[in-house]
Amino acid sequence: MPRAPNIHMPELRRATRFPVDFATIGETQKHGEFAVKLSNISARGCQIVHETKLNKGDRVVVRLPVAGRIEAFLVWSHSGRSGFEFERVIREPDFVAMLDKMEASEK
Repeated sequence: MPRAPNIHMPELRRATRFPVDFATIGETQKHGEFAVKLSNISARGCQIVHETKLNKGDRVVVRLPVAGRIEAFLVWSHSGRSGFEFERVIREPDFVAMLDKMEASEK
């Protein structure tokens, strides 16, 4: 049987990440609402610090300024830090406005 051609797909997790220190709320069906702190974010995902036990593939709704509630799935987790990929890409104007609000809340 012939094999499909080797199509190179760009690595989506290599999107530019911006360091942040933003406290917000995460929510899962199993755990309900819980506190999280975003340590970096891109238009395609984020890294959070949390105390709730999560497993690879878990879906979490994260509350973000401007972008609102966005569903994300857990890609990796280690020692209370987890990397998530968003279900949808945050559009550039919304992403820039969101970063401005996050930066303002850090002050």
